[in-house]
Amino acid sequence: MKTTCNTPDRPDFVRQQYQFAAHIRNPENNPLPGAIEARRMKIYCELFYNNVEGFMANTYPVLRSITTDEHWHAIIRDYFTRHQSHTPLFPEMPREFLKYLEHEREADPNDPPFMLELAHYEWVELALSILDEKIDQAAYVVPILREEFLEGIPVASPLAWVLGYRFPVHKISPAFQPQKPGQQINHLIVYRDTMDEIHFIEANPVTARLLQLISENLQNECRNGKALLEQISTELNHPRPETVINGGLAIFDDFLARSIVLGIRP
Repeated sequence: MKTTCNTPDRPDFVRQQYQFAAHIRNPENNPLPGAIEARRMKIYCELFYNNVEGFMANTYPVLRSITTDEHWHAIIRDYFTRHQSHTPLFPEMPREFLKYLEHEREADPNDPPFMLELAHYEWVELALSILDEKIDQAAYVVPILREEFLEGIPVASPLAWVLGYRFPVHKISPAFQPQKPGQQINHLIVYRDTMDEIHFIEANPVTARLLQLISENLQNECRNGKALLEQISTELNHPRPETVINGGLAIFDDFLARSIVLGIRP
């Protein structure tokens, strides 16, 4: 990040603060602030950097595990030097790192091709765990029979997200690092259950599409479950729509058991 610390209209103490921050961000390319002992300044540099690096390593454990020490610290140092965060909150720091990877990170042949998708996948767990979303229990009822989903309007939990990645990010490890994306999108559903535990499940395209339609439905046409399943049948050009509807009822059952779908709105 560029800082303007020597403009004459700034008081001396403000310029010194800019010099202090610039040296902490990148001590190799920014001189020590005047009158500060190098030994003391080194303590500040290590404290700030180690704090940020440790937080990122904890949030992105898979990315850290597949990255060499040298390259990992080069990435964190580049982020620490270049990125201007828009929040002082520690829980938001991983999101700032994700923004850096998406918008500021320059191409590096040592970066794996799936780095951004893997980072997003790992960030989602933290994001959903701290999401402060109120659920209005008066807005839905829990059906007794699964067939009620056909006539009622399914209500998705705001704590359930549909994800799609070109790479199988949920399988990446030190032993498995694909260099090219697959031909099909990898669909995942992440949700927070009633015990506030985070779960990831692999979903087929129909299951992912159904949850997407349910999540968008209340904001648009408010169609019932049967209409949503009929739309999927049309999109699939399925010769037997009743097969899609019967399969959809089983998905509704599973969604309800997992608290991905909360119930129906009459």
